[in-house]
Amino acid sequence: MVHYTCDLCHRSLDPSTDLRYVVRIEVFPALDPPQTEEWEDDRDHLVEIQESLEGNDSDTDQYQDPYQELRFDLCPDCRKRFARDPLGRDVLKQFDFSPN
Repeated sequence: MVHYTCDLCHRSLDPSTDLRYVVRIEVFPALDPPQTEEWEDDRDHLVEIQESLEGNDSDTDQYQDPYQELRFDLCPDCRKRFARDPLGRDVLKQFDFSPN
């Protein structure tokens, strides 16, 4: 028998009686084309590819994990909370730190 648990409140969900919601999130870099009118045609693309393959390209660190897919099972109550505040902004407002 398959066992499901709400990923937020950790309540056990019985697949035969409990309603379960699935939340899927995709995270990937938004690589927009350059906004310039002129393309840099004088670049040597073969040199750039070689440097990238050799690991000398400093920009490769930001693309180490270019795509991530997350999946969560939620109970009906947690789904309501998630739908109201999917980014968790209200949780951050609850903390009241003193200015140091």
